[in-house]
Amino acid sequence: MMNTILLAIGLVLVVEGLGPLLAPQGWRNMVSQLSQQNDNTLRRIGGCLVVAGGVIAYMMYLKI
Repeated sequence: MMNTILLAIGLVLVVEGLGPLLAPQGWRNMVSQLSQQNDNTLRRIGGCLVVAGGVIAYMMYLKI
């Protein structure tokens, strides 16, 4: 179980690092635009990401 959690964290770090590695200027612009959004918009974005991640994790759990 611990190996699976560490694998998941490692994959998140790889995916999160691709933006600044491959397109640093675009990534900086995106972060700048996100910082200007109001709290409700950021909550909606966060909620969508949590739901999407949960669905992906559930699908992988079922091995679909």
